[in-house]
Amino acid sequence: MGRARTWLREQASSWRVPDETMETAVLLLSELMTNACRHGRVSPGRQIGARCALRQGALRVEVSDASSEWPKLKRATAEDECGRGLALVALLARAWDVQPRPYGIGKTVWFELPVNELPVKHLKHL
Repeated sequence: MGRARTWLREQASSWRVPDETMETAVLLLSELMTNACRHGRVSPGRQIGARCALRQGALRVEVSDASSEWPKLKRATAEDECGRGLALVALLARAWDVQPRPYGIGKTVWFELPVNELPVKHLKHL
C-alpha cells in the first residue's frame, strides 16, 4: 500500500493537484487498498490494481480486485477497531461507487474529489 500512496502523491503532484486534495485522495486510496487486501479473498496470482485520472474538474481514483464480493458501508462504533474505510470515502469524496470489472471478474471501487482549473484527460495506472 505504501507503493500505491507514493504513486498517487507523485502523480497528483505532477498534475499540480492542491496538497489538501492530494492528501485526502491518498488517505482514501489507502482505505480502499486496505479493504481490497483484507476482504478481496482472491486466488493467488490475482492482482489488486489502482488507477487515477484527472478530468472535468475531478480527480478520480479507482481500486480494482478480482473478488465478486462488493463492499458494504457500515456504521462503526467508537469501540470498533475497523469498519470506517468506506464511511470515510462516503464522507470525504464528492462521489463514489462500485461497478463490476469488464469481463465479469471482480469489481472496481472508485471515488472522485473536486479539482478546479487543471488540465483534462490525464490517466495513469499503478
